[in-house]
Amino acid sequence: MKLWYIYIMTNKPQGVIYIGVTDNLHERVKEHKLKIHPNSFTAKYNCDKLVYFEEWNDDFEATQREKQFKKWKRDWKIKLIEDMNPSWMDISKNWNFNFNKIRE
Repeated sequence: MKLWYIYIMTNKPQGVIYIGVTDNLHERVKEHKLKIHPNSFTAKYNCDKLVYFEEWNDDFEATQREKQFKKWKRDWKIKLIEDMNPSWMDISKNWNFNFNKIRE
C-alpha cells in the first residue's frame, strides 16, 4: 500500500511555513534541502527543515488535508507544529540522505 504525507517545512522556529503533500517524504525533503527547484517558494525562503508530517493511506484524503491546512490561520498551524514538535526541531536531521542521487 502506497502512503502519502502532508508535511510542513520551515526556515527557522516561528519562521516561514510551507505545506506540501507527497508520496515519498524522504526524497521530497531531500529536494527541498538541495533546492532542486531554485525558483520555488521553499528555495527562495530557505525552507529546508521538516517540522511536521502526517501519514495517509489515500491520496485524495491527503490532498484534502493539505488544502485544509493551507486555509488555516497561521496561529493554528503553529499550534499544530508545537503540539508535535515544541522545539521546531528538524525531524529529518538524522535521516541518511544520499545527496548524490535524486529521484527523477
